[in-house]
Parts: sequence; C-alpha cells; structure tokens
Amino acid sequence: MQKVVRKYLSALEAGDAAKAAALFVPGGWVESPFLGRLPVREFFAKVANASSGSKLKVHDVLVSAEGHLRAVAYYEYDWSLKDGTQVAFDCADIFNFDMETGHISSIVLVYDTHPVRGVMRDKYS
Repeated sequence: MQKVVRKYLSALEAGDAAKAAALFVPGGWVESPFLGRLPVREFFAKVANASSGSKLKVHDVLVSAEGHLRAVAYYEYDWSLKDGTQVAFDCADIFNFDMETGHISSIVLVYDTHPVRGVMRDKYS
C-alpha cells in the first residue's frame, strides 16, 4: 500500500492525471473539501485546470494497524495556481484500497480549508 500511495503522490506532484487515475479501480473517487466527491478522472481534470504546478513534502505514509486496507499520507502541499497564486497547506489523505486488486478505491482529502478558502473560491470554475 505504501508503494501505491507514494506512486500516487508522485503523479500528483508531476500533474500526471493519467498515471494517478491508473492506480484506481474503475469507479474510483476522490472526496475533497472544496469539490465534494468526484470520479477520479473528473477530480484530476478540475485540479489540472486550476494548477500550474505543485511540490509535495511527504512527512509520512501510515498503514492501518486495525487490519483495514487503508493508508494515510501526511504531507505538505505547496500548490501553484495558473493565476500565479501560491497556496501551501498540510494534508492527511485517507486512501482506501480494493481487497481484490490492491488498487485505490477512494481517497478522502483532509485539510483545514481556512488558510486557502479565499484564494480557492473561484479557481475551480
């Protein structure tokens, strides 16, 4: 699971939507505080349309000790938007995995929206 999470984070940082989406099961989704729950490809299309680049500083990747096929990536997301705005915030993304394939079934993004709320208000048109 840790390898898959790190592959996803690398694809996110590189802005490679196809590579990131390939790590998901068909029907996989991402739930974002700003965008709600979206199919993975739709989520990445929206992020790509708002982004000009990003840097991730991964603090840790944690795997469930309760026996679930779940991992959490804790990282700092330093995000450059197409209009030149810079936004940085800490994330703790929760990855749920499909038992049969080992692919990601869903990710729930967890972060404090207060520092970025005003900046992001109209960026996902």
